[in-house]
Amino acid sequence: MIYVLLFCEFFKIGMFAIGGGLVTVPFLFDLSEKYTWFSIKELSNMIAISESTPGPLGVNMATYAGFSAEGIMGGIIATLGLVAPSVIAIIIIAKLMDKYKCNTIVHDILAGIRPAVLALILLAGMEIAEMSVTNVLSGALFAILLVSIHFWKKSPIFYLCLSAIIGIALKL
Repeated sequence: MIYVLLFCEFFKIGMFAIGGGLVTVPFLFDLSEKYTWFSIKELSNMIAISESTPGPLGVNMATYAGFSAEGIMGGIIATLGLVAPSVIAIIIIAKLMDKYKCNTIVHDILAGIRPAVLALILLAGMEIAEMSVTNVLSGALFAILLVSIHFWKKSPIFYLCLSAIIGIALKL
């Protein structure tokens, strides 16, 4: 029964997580309040691990959450639930795109979805910041990294490794 529940919950997330992995974060907050699969603290770890491991963020988080809930099979089921709506949508869109690519209604629908996606990503960013910036030291590290990332365009891997080293050194 939990497998069906995992699949359905992550299928719903997959249906509405338009715009990338960070859009799944608000949905995962809701799941953490609704079920005992993972806590808010575990969610912050889930985001950090999912960001720093290969693969799409949303898929990594679904796998992590499913594994937390019900082991390896739970991770597989949650991941399948999350990606199923995308696979279905891609198949349908691929078949219809040639026919409707110049349709103004389709263009307007997609233009209307973009601000909602941006709002969901910004909301996820604010919620992650609230979880992550827990004291003055972590807030200062965030500010320094934000400025550094903006001015010195280094690889994200560089900043992830640097942050991990600083976190260990400062016992954050």
